Amino acid sequence: MRTFFSALSLAALAAPSLAASDKPLTPGDVVDAAPASDWKRIAPEDLVVMDLTPGTQGRARRVVIQLIPAPFSQGWTSNIRKLVAARWFDGTAVVRVQDNYVVQWGDPDGETPDKAKPLPAGLAKVPESAYVAARSALKASGGGDAYALRTGFETGWPVAADKKAAWPVHCYGMVGVGRNLSPDTGTGAELYTVIGQAPRQLDRNIALVGRIIAGMEHLSSLPRGTGPLGFYETPQERTPIVSVRMGSDVPGLPAYEYLSTDSASFAAYADKRANRKDDFYIQPAGGVDICNVPVPIRAARP
Repeated sequence: MRTFFSALSLAALAAPSLAASDKPLTPGDVVDAAPASDWKRIAPEDLVVMDLTPGTQGRARRVVIQLIPAPFSQGWTSNIRKLVAARWFDGTAVVRVQDNYVVQWGDPDGETPDKAKPLPAGLAKVPESAYVAARSALKASGGGDAYALRTGFETGWPVAADKKAAWPVHCYGMVGVGRNLSPDTGTGAELYTVIGQAPRQLDRNIALVGRIIAGMEHLSSLPRGTGPLGFYETPQERTPIVSVRMGSDVPGLPAYEYLSTDSASFAAYADKRANRKDDFYIQPAGGVDICNVPVPIRAARP
């Protein structure tokens, strides 16, 4: 179910446990007070766990990606599952870091036919029409922004819509599929994540397949590439990828959960993101961009 809100104003809703409080609440206060029933578990089979080579002082660098659910981008996410099952990403690398834009990873020789790593059989060729999904009835109507008639959330994911279709949006930490010029749509073997201001102009022009829910710092802090578009110019600059596995195949992986975007707690949290009235803020903004309402995700509490 999609929850849509205006970019200019939000209803002043409050979670029941906070409604009677006189303290000026922060968004974090609302999240901390959310009852356990407002949190939704993320299935481990929907997680992709990418281990990079250790960083300084031998510290592990693990990145956890949540794949986007239906109805969005399922052809590409199916391909990614096949690539992971084939261990295809093992031994590939982070090949590009462009400041205020993206980190990209995959086969460093992927553009060189005689050197490219062979792809596993059975990958789908996904059409450009799959960049969007048919729009269902909206739970609540609201305003949009410069990029869409409506913006809001679909089962925990930031989405936008017009009168006919809906699509996921390029917020910080979202994961997309690299591609060449149209009509190529990419296979899922080349992935990127947003590390800067939300490049919403990419919406509906490229597939979004997930988001990073843990370990983002291991990608966003990497040295910027010195070549065109932030590509690394030498193999020594790249960060090797040791292994990529589905979460269900990783022993000891924490259980993760997100704050339900259909909950009163999330409505109160979104309102606080738009209307900060706590000790630090002087003037409430009165509105908020879809990408400035990151869906809270945490390791599940015992």
